[in-house]
Amino acid sequence: MIQSKIAELVRDAIRKAQEGNELPEFEVPDIPIERPKLEGHGDFATPACLQMAKLARMAPVRIAGVINGHMSQADFVGHSEAVSPGYINFRLADLWLAQQVGVILEAGDRFGNVDLGHNSRIQVEYVSANPTGPLHVGSARNAVIGDALANVLAAAGYDVQREYYVNDGGTQMGLFAESLYARYAQALGHDVPLPESGYHGTYLAEMGGRAAREYGSCLLNMDHSEALKAIGDIGLSYTMETIKNDMAAMGITFDQWFSERSLYQGGGFEQVLNLLRSGGFLAERDGAVWFTATNLGADKDEVVIRSGGAPGYFASDIAYHYDKFVERGFERVIDVWGADHQGHVPRMKAMMRAMGLDPERLSIVLYQLVTLKRGGEIVRLSKRTGEIITLREVVEDVGADAVRFFLLSRSAESQMDFDLDLAKEQSSENPVYYVQYAHARICSILRLGADRGLDTVEGDLSLLTHPMELNLIRHMLMLPEIVELAASTLAPHHLSSYAQELASRFHVFYRDCRVVSSDPADRELSLARLRLMRAARLVLARTLHLMGMNAPEQM
Repeated sequence: MIQSKIAELVRDAIRKAQEGNELPEFEVPDIPIERPKLEGHGDFATPACLQMAKLARMAPVRIAGVINGHMSQADFVGHSEAVSPGYINFRLADLWLAQQVGVILEAGDRFGNVDLGHNSRIQVEYVSANPTGPLHVGSARNAVIGDALANVLAAAGYDVQREYYVNDGGTQMGLFAESLYARYAQALGHDVPLPESGYHGTYLAEMGGRAAREYGSCLLNMDHSEALKAIGDIGLSYTMETIKNDMAAMGITFDQWFSERSLYQGGGFEQVLNLLRSGGFLAERDGAVWFTATNLGADKDEVVIRSGGAPGYFASDIAYHYDKFVERGFERVIDVWGADHQGHVPRMKAMMRAMGLDPERLSIVLYQLVTLKRGGEIVRLSKRTGEIITLREVVEDVGADAVRFFLLSRSAESQMDFDLDLAKEQSSENPVYYVQYAHARICSILRLGADRGLDTVEGDLSLLTHPMELNLIRHMLMLPEIVELAASTLAPHHLSSYAQELASRFHVFYRDCRVVSSDPADRELSLARLRLMRAARLVLARTLHLMGMNAPEQM
């Protein structure tokens, strides 16, 4: 990226100043290049002179002046200046900016990619809701964050695997089976009560009716424990079918659906227990087996084997992450969890240390809850059932693209309001409409150019000198920075703000610059601007696709 080239210019200027005895000899530190906070201060700036004041025993602003005086000419720098209290500001050259349109077009769908990961294997595990019912709207935020993050990491040069962890073992699945059995029996006319601590949603009655139609009364004639196992498997298949359909409606696919039950088959779990026991990380208390997480810096220990002999939920976490890191060899793993799991994070890090793994290889992205609003009022219950609002209902109401964009519009750790009415509004007030309309308008301009017989491949880019043309190009060139930022901080919400700003720059350009002119004298400028439009469409579409959204050609 251009920042590294500017940093090398500064580094070279420091060496020249040292050779001329204008700066004392010292080891040149890393040269940070950043975006100025205020417009009008150039495209990039370096605060390196502030950091070198002690090394040079000079005032930072004087250091900046000396270094800037030795700055070599470069085709990408139009102007550089030393400013108080010790920054050097850089403005990119107009001609170089215009020529970058050709660079973007040549890169095509690869534009925005960076090689941060060097093809290292990374797994992103997300959604992973218990398969005991339909996904609710909270799972939508998990899905959107996880999927966009996987997209960004792939663009940043990682070999990404997307995984859904199916919690098909444990206590909740047992309660689910008992509840579904009761609904199944009721559908066949038998008075079987629901367990008090079971699942009471109306969706379970629908599942029970479906099981009665498909399997008849055969399960009623089985041994009860066998019947519970059978109806549990049937309910699991029904729920996973719904979850997969919900994910498909969101445009989300997974490379693997990993079963929790598989962790306890084939001796893998016993192998993990032996590893922890040999390391001295297990203790027996109160008839249970505990993982001594407090000895590794966590705030409390965790049950691994309950007093009744069944594995605790943390046992599955240990075995699952051993499988990820040791058995499957992922170099990094990212789990996307709800913020209510925050207290669990230190124990996960302790688990990594106990298994002899670097805790930094495991990252856990925590996201806050979503509040749905309509007409300024909080929406708490489903219109259809009077119960939880499902992901599918929200997608059907406002569309998958709106769900994705709105749920990516804030950082994961921020609580957010999702305005359902705004998400459907066709105006510039709706950021989804505003961004997608920009792409559709660009496509319309390109169609007009084609209708006028204007070639979008040819065109002298040096004619792109208007301030709004150059501002648009400047922002287009930021996409690789945004990808690197989102990937390195695991924060894909940067994409949504970038998309809005890029759309804004386009709309201002369109207001001030006519692209397709009927005047023969403007033909060459029209050709150049059509090339700019092709590049702008490419960058905006790439940004939308990284968020998992469509880039419509008409609206």
